Amino acid sequence: MKPGATLFLRIVLVLIAVGALAFLLSEPHFEGRNAHATLFAIYFKDPFLAYAYAASIPFFMGLYHAYKVLAYAGRSKEFSPSTVKSVRTIKYCAIVLIGFVIGGEVFIMLHESDDRAGGVFMGVLIFFASVVVATAMAALERILKNAMDMKSENDLTA
Repeated sequence: MKPGATLFLRIVLVLIAVGALAFLLSEPHFEGRNAHATLFAIYFKDPFLAYAYAASIPFFMGLYHAYKVLAYAGRSKEFSPSTVKSVRTIKYCAIVLIGFVIGGEVFIMLHESDDRAGGVFMGVLIFFASVVVATAMAALERILKNAMDMKSENDLTA
C-alpha cells in the first residue's frame, strides 16, 4: 500500500477517535435530565454513563490496533504476525463491544425512561456496525494467515 494512502487513513482514524472522545465528554452536558446538574452529579451519579465509558475502551483499543495495521501496511509488512495479531485484537474488541451493547440494551429496557427508542436505535446501529467489523476482521485474519503460510512455503522451497 502507498505510504500516502496509509497516512491519510491513519489521519482519518485519529479524527474518528478525537470526535468520539469529544462526543463522550460533551454529550452528558446536553442531555435533558442533566440540564441543571453539577459536574459531580453528571459524571458520578449516572451508572449508565460509567457503563458507556467502560464500553468505549474496546472501541478505542480497536481504533489503536487499526492504526497499527495501517502503519504495518505503510511499511509493506502486511503479511507479518504482528499484523495478524492486531487484526485478531480488532475482532475481539468488536465482539466485546457487541457484548457491551447487548448489556446496555438490557439496561435501557429494564429501567424507567421517557424515551427508550433513541437509545435502543443507537444500540442497534452500534451492534450491526460491530458485527460487520468483527466479520470483516475474521475474514481478513484468515486471508492474512493463508498469505503468510503461502509465503513461508515459498521461502522454504526457494
